[in-house]
Amino acid sequence: TITAILQSIKRIELMTIVDYDPYITGIVRYLDDVLTKENSADLKGIASTIKDKASQIMASSNMAAKEAIGAMRSIDSFPFLVNFIATTVEVENFEGKIDLLQYDDVRARAMKLLVILDGQLQLTNIKQEINLKVKQEIDQQQREYYLNNQLRTIQEELGMDGDEEFERFRERAATKNWPESVAKTFEKELSKLEKYNPNSPDYSVQYNYIEFMLDLPWGDMSTDNLDLKHAKKVLDEDHFGLDTIKDRIIEYLAVAKLTGKVNGQIICFVGPPGVGKTSITASIAKAIGRKFVRMSLGGIHDEAEIRGHRRTYIGAMPGRIISAMRQAGTVNPVLLFDEIDKLSKDYNGDPASAILEVLDGAQNFAFRDNFLEMPYDLSKVMFITTANDLSGIPRPLLDRMEVIEVPGYLATEKVQIASRHLIPAELEKHGLKKSMLTIPEDVIEEMISLYTREAGVRNLDRTIASVCRKAACDISSGRKRIKLSKAKLREYLGTPKYSDDEIDKEPEVGLVNGLAWTSVGGTTLEVEVAALKGTGQLQLTGQLGSVMQESAKAAITCIRSMSEQLSLLDDFYQKTDLHIHVPEGAVPKDGPSAGIAILTAVASALTGIPVKAGIAMTGEITLRGNVLPIGGLREKLLAAVRAGISTVILPEKNRASLSDVPESITDRLNIIFVSRSDEVLSNALVRSPDTKPVLLQHESPHMGVPA
Repeated sequence: TITAILQSIKRIELMTIVDYDPYITGIVRYLDDVLTKENSADLKGIASTIKDKASQIMASSNMAAKEAIGAMRSIDSFPFLVNFIATTVEVENFEGKIDLLQYDDVRARAMKLLVILDGQLQLTNIKQEINLKVKQEIDQQQREYYLNNQLRTIQEELGMDGDEEFERFRERAATKNWPESVAKTFEKELSKLEKYNPNSPDYSVQYNYIEFMLDLPWGDMSTDNLDLKHAKKVLDEDHFGLDTIKDRIIEYLAVAKLTGKVNGQIICFVGPPGVGKTSITASIAKAIGRKFVRMSLGGIHDEAEIRGHRRTYIGAMPGRIISAMRQAGTVNPVLLFDEIDKLSKDYNGDPASAILEVLDGAQNFAFRDNFLEMPYDLSKVMFITTANDLSGIPRPLLDRMEVIEVPGYLATEKVQIASRHLIPAELEKHGLKKSMLTIPEDVIEEMISLYTREAGVRNLDRTIASVCRKAACDISSGRKRIKLSKAKLREYLGTPKYSDDEIDKEPEVGLVNGLAWTSVGGTTLEVEVAALKGTGQLQLTGQLGSVMQESAKAAITCIRSMSEQLSLLDDFYQKTDLHIHVPEGAVPKDGPSAGIAILTAVASALTGIPVKAGIAMTGEITLRGNVLPIGGLREKLLAAVRAGISTVILPEKNRASLSDVPESITDRLNIIFVSRSDEVLSNALVRSPDTKPVLLQHESPHMGVPA
């Protein structure tokens, strides 16, 4: 190999070629470099810039030895520096170098060279970035390959071979009684999982999905126990009363026994807190022999809580319906939707609308969860829902349910519940034997009447627990057994919260006991009216809602139309101010059943005739004096019994509803049905108004004064 080293001496321009043989011969013209004084002022800066850029290019591309870089920095001749770098640095094409040679002005040639160097430097930086990325990817792949080999080795040592795990998935799938379409989907998803890298984020999502499919019950059913006697025995053992619910379950089992088909039912238990809606549902599942799953809906505002999230989302989870089925392990459990009236909604969607598909028998055989992404049969589930207030349930949702009202308990029923269920449970919870603490029934009655007036038995249970704690302290101090007396009860629980004489025993002017329904049961509501000398002003206090304010105004208009019948002066309303007050002003009150109570109180205040003692009433009034029907009759009558009221005035149109009220309540009340306002007043006031018009003197402004 022969190496020739050529060094350029002078730039030339070829004028013409003379001969080609034996070698090319031509006539040339020598070109001299031009470096004028005018453009030589900034040559040092240009030379320094050229050296810096050239050094970077040479160092990064390894195109020249380190000695060449040092030699370049020691060059003092500006023309030689430009020509040396133009020769040494790689230019994109041959024409680029020819272009440099055409510049006679060395400074112009240097500026052109700077442009070429800038482009070359950018290209070099891009190449370096690309090389760095490629190197990082290769390093990551090599690292993953190394880690996967280690992981595979560890799994083999621990008997956790991935292939074996996939085989276990297939073995579990073979035992599933699922449709062919589900089986195909499972095999397809499992094949995807086998191709995923175990370190990939998608691997865990896919793995969880496969496990979820296998954990779901597909056709796995528990055998229903259709023995009616057994069911009745279980329900009676667990709960006292609640006959309507027990009868409904027995009917359900009887129909299933005759038809041989057990269809999923949708029942809604509505009643105040603490009456046993949730616990009776667990007893129903126990009586039938089904799995029981409770799902609380209170405060749920995101539709994805019901339908689940799509698997494409980070942190995707199945909906609570499908998760409950996974928890049950069978396709025919008793599924309780607790507090369905407490659902809410926001920008995330309306959960109540999502539940429509679940509770609709025409749709729930193919319920589709967003996470599962395939139809799932819910038609064999026995759905039971609970609520405190029907007004909180959307109408389309309520239309799909059979509503069963669960009323509050009478005092006699609470005594039996406490004796049979609450006291034994609390004794066991507090480590007491039956012989250590005895609570007679008369003491339980005292506890109920003086400490726990409520529709349910939740506060009664807390009170019994408090008694057990006090007794445990005494027994731990040396006493062997305690028989609770009324005096000892007051020692344990302190001053009674309620008194027996809360309802007035004497007739009062302008004071009427109304009956109201609330989400926690029925209650009594006092209405006070004072007639004062004035200019016809009306004042309403006690945090009355818009409906009760309208009832008050309607009652006053009705009184004005009855002024002659009540022996009132025709212009009494122009000279009298009325103040209507419902005590406990901190508690908001509203509802369409206080009309006749306000009417009676206003009539009593204006005429000065007292209202009979021990009487209560409920009903709405119209401007023409008609009495309209009301709801919540059983709860209101139960509240009247608890309050010691003897006589209740009800709308005539509610007479048919009285059949739904137990005789244990109606037998303790004198019930009067009315249809007109004059009937209300004749039964509520102690006497009829005088025939002479009443002249209001307002001598006793807190009650109203007769003429």
